Parts: sequence; structure tokens; C-alpha cells
Amino acid sequence: MSESMLVGLRIENFALIDSLDLQFGAGMTVLTGETGAGKSIILEAIDAALGGKVSSRSIRAGADRSVVEATFELDANGIQWLKEQEIEPLDGLFLVCSRELANPQENRRSRWRSRLNGIVVNRQQMEQLRFRIVEITAQGQTVQLGQPALQREWLDVYGGEAVLSMRDAVAAAFDACEKAREALEQRRTSEQVRLQRIDQLEYQLQELTAANLDSPDELEVLEKESQRLAHSVELQQQSYQVYQAIYQSDRDSEAAADLLGKAERIMSEMIGYDRSLQGILEMVSQAHIQVTEAGRQLFSYSTALESDPQRLEEIQARIQQLKLIARKYGPTFAEAIAHYQSISSELEELTGDSQTLELLEKSYEEAKHYLYDACSKLHIERRAAADKLETHLVEQLKPLAMEKVKFKVTLTPSTPSPTGSDRVVFELSANPGEPLQPLAATASGGEMSRFLLALKACFSQVDSAGTLLFDEIDAGVSGRVAGAIASKLHQLSGRHQVLCVTHQPIVAAMADHHFHVNKQVIPQPMSEAERTVVRVKELDNQQRCAELAQLTGGQSATQAYAFAESLLAEAAKLRQSLAVYPSSV
Repeated sequence: MSESMLVGLRIENFALIDSLDLQFGAGMTVLTGETGAGKSIILEAIDAALGGKVSSRSIRAGADRSVVEATFELDANGIQWLKEQEIEPLDGLFLVCSRELANPQENRRSRWRSRLNGIVVNRQQMEQLRFRIVEITAQGQTVQLGQPALQREWLDVYGGEAVLSMRDAVAAAFDACEKAREALEQRRTSEQVRLQRIDQLEYQLQELTAANLDSPDELEVLEKESQRLAHSVELQQQSYQVYQAIYQSDRDSEAAADLLGKAERIMSEMIGYDRSLQGILEMVSQAHIQVTEAGRQLFSYSTALESDPQRLEEIQARIQQLKLIARKYGPTFAEAIAHYQSISSELEELTGDSQTLELLEKSYEEAKHYLYDACSKLHIERRAAADKLETHLVEQLKPLAMEKVKFKVTLTPSTPSPTGSDRVVFELSANPGEPLQPLAATASGGEMSRFLLALKACFSQVDSAGTLLFDEIDAGVSGRVAGAIASKLHQLSGRHQVLCVTHQPIVAAMADHHFHVNKQVIPQPMSEAERTVVRVKELDNQQRCAELAQLTGGQSATQAYAFAESLLAEAAKLRQSLAVYPSSV
């Protein structure tokens, strides 16, 4: 077998199972036993090991933790996927999927942890792996068969890469269309607010532009000039008083420059007698020079200083304007200038071409056109897949005692979604003369089981899963129909590993491997209490006869055993004929 397959299952403290270690082979394997014996628990444990839904109630009562471990022999695709996850296969070929759950302590939540070959992995990785190696078909799925969403999913899977890649393109187009629509609606919703903001910014910008704001230091410079102009008379009077005091006095008293000049002359005479006074003379001379220069500059300053009432009025008006701007947009004048620059950029952005409604509307229409185009192409691919599935499924149903069956896949238009714009409905007519009707409205339980099995047979050529698990797929049928289902399951086992829970003796007889499941009540060590456990045993040929006789029922033990032997013999012949003349599955 070139597909991946389950080779081992180890279970500890899962539901009613205390400890279990099973080995599986290729081909078809059946699990039989009384109703409620725990057969489905085996499939649930496999499902749990591959990331299926479980809860803390799955832990066996009284145990601290539960462990399920499924070992698979991988095909080339499985090995490649595992290496892409940076996980090495064991012995280059095997994968151990383990799941462990510890009982919650105190207020901590219980949590399952998944590992692949001992490496912890996340839920997304487990979902990817599950899709690749195992497919579980439960009895309850026959109820789901009537759901259009599930029927569409099955049709797309059957259509293969041509349909699935086109559906990915539709999903991407739908996402882009939704984003364009949301942007347009958001813009329309906020248009009034946007226009009000533009009016506000334009008013502010007009006011600030008219103020002719250039330098952040302008207000400080103007305030200094205003101080000087406002006190020009005082400055003239005071500068003249200082001039008189240090350079030229109109009074009887001598000015500082005259006194320093007199002192300089006296010190020059003193030098003739004592050269040690030279340093003091130089300081007096320097002071005389500086005082004289200060007096001259004060005279120039006083002469040039004039009052300019008009200039003062202009400056004070400008100062008031700038202070008002600062109070409204500051609080400092520098912050007001920064605000001016900021609203200029915001206004440009709000009125820019990239934000116009016309562009957003155009983008939405283009995205919608692309979405409808992608949906149309997907519809064409689906219709081609539907035509092929109609023919293929009828071929698979006819050997299942549905010789006159009619089947049609109806595609009706619907609102575009990430999965396209098709509503998919499977229509069936199981009896001659009856019109085609939706599957959910026309098929009986037994017909639903056969339809689901035929559907799985159609998928077997495109399905990547190497192991197919069937939980009572033969429920509600008997006699010739059960034999037809047994043959179909055996045909599937030629391409996939098949594990099947069954109550049908003919299905069990067709198996390559047969396990018996039963409940046992055992005493507890060091206690008078008893516990129920699930036990599983692989049967040899003699034990299979006894089990098939038990399944047959309604006859004497001798007759049932003889019937079971003949059933196994007929099954062996049928398997041989199927091997010689294999049916296309």
C-alpha cells in the first residue's frame, strides 16, 4: 500500500479504557461486539490523537491523566509534510501522534497537549495532518448529508485542484471586495464629519495665513522694540544725564572724564619721582579712555534716539495679533506656528485625490466586478465537476442495490460569499418513477448510508487520507444490501486502509483483520469495589466463526456456526474475485 496507514494505537485511561495497545495492518479491519461494548471509543481515541474534540470528561474516572497515542507509517507526501514542520520521521518512516490531558487542579483549566514524534505542535498543524492521513465517517454524518454547505464542500473536494484553486481566488476576491466596500461605507458615513473638519481647517488656515507667520522669534523681537519706542523720551533724558556725568557737564561740577584727565596729569608728574606708580597710571589712563568713549557713544545714542508714535502703534497692534494667535492655537507662539503647518498637511490629505468618494466608489466597483468574474469561473469548474460526479456516483450506487437510482447536482445562484455564488443541492431518486428531490427529503436511513459510502468511494481517487474510519456505515441495511456494502468496503481497502465498526456479519466476514470489543467488570486491587473496562482482542479464524455466529443470531448454535463458516468461505471467494477483477473505486 502506497498510502499512509495506522499501524498502532495505545490508550491509557480514556473513557472506559484503562489500558489498551493495538496493532493494525493494511486492508480492511472490522471491530465487532455488543451494542455499547465500546467499539466507537476506539475510533474516538484515534480522533483524539489527531486533534479531535475532547474534554476533561474523557479522562477515566479516578485517573490523573489520559494518554492516546496513534502510530502511522507515512507515505512520501506525509514524510515531506512532516519535514516541512521541521520534525523528523522516526526511522525515516513513522509518525507518533500523542495527546495527553491532565485533570485540572484547583482553578486551573484542563488542557490537551498534542505532540508529533515528541514535539509539541499547535491545533492548526494537527488539523493539517488530520486532513492528510485520516478520514472518519461517523453514523451521524448521514444526517449532515442534506446540508447544502456540506454538499458544496464535497463537490469542491471531488473537483480537485481546478475547483479548490479557483475557490481560493474567489475567497481572495471576496476579501478585497469587502475591504473596498467597508472603506467606501466608512467614507460615506464620515463624509459630513469630514466636510465639517475641512471647513474648520480652511477657516483656521485662512486666519493663520493672513497673519503672515514667519519666525517663532517675531513676538519676542517686537516686544523689545515696543519697550524701546514706548520709553524713548525717558531714554533720551537719562542718556544725556549720564553723558554730562561722565563726559561734559553743564554744571559747576566737573565731569568724570575731566577728573580722570586731571588725575592722569598728576600721576604723570608723580612717575618722575616714583616709577612704581606706573601700573596705577596705566589703569587711570585706560579708565579715562573708556569713559571718554562711553560719553561719545551716549551722545550719538541720545542724538539718534527719536520717538515714533506711528511705528509704536503698528508694533503694538502686531503684538496683540500674535498673542491672540498664540492663545487660540498655542499656547506659545512657536506652538501656534507648528499648528499652522500641521493643519496645512491635514487639509491637503482630506482634500487629496486619494480620498475622494469617486475613487473609492471606482475601487469598489472594480473589486465587485473581479469577484463576480471569479465566481463565474468557479461556477464553470463546479459544473464540470458536478457532471463528472453525477456519472461516477451512480456507478458506485448501482452495485449497492440501487440499480435504478438517479442523481443530479443542482447549482443555483446565490449571493457571492468566500465560497462562491453557487448553492449546491444533491438531488436523488432512489426508486423508478419518482422525481428527483433534495437528498434530505427523499432518502431513507439505509439509502443515506449507501449514498455516503458511494460518495467516499468516489472521493477515494482524490482523497489524500490513507486511513478511512467507518462507524456503523452499514446501519439500517441487511441482506443483499449489506453484502454490497461489504464488497464496496473491501474495494476501498485496496486503495486505503479501512477500519470499520459493524454489526453486519457479511461485512465482518469480508475483513482482512477482525477485532472483538467487549466490556468486562473486574475487581479493584485491595478493594471490594468493581470497575468496568473495555477489552479488545484480535480473532483467529475459529474465533471469527464464533463471533459471526453470534452476530447472526436467531438460529441454533449449530446452524449459526455453520452459516458463519459458509459466510467466511463466500467472503474469501468474493475477495479473490475482486482481486482478479477489481472494480474502479
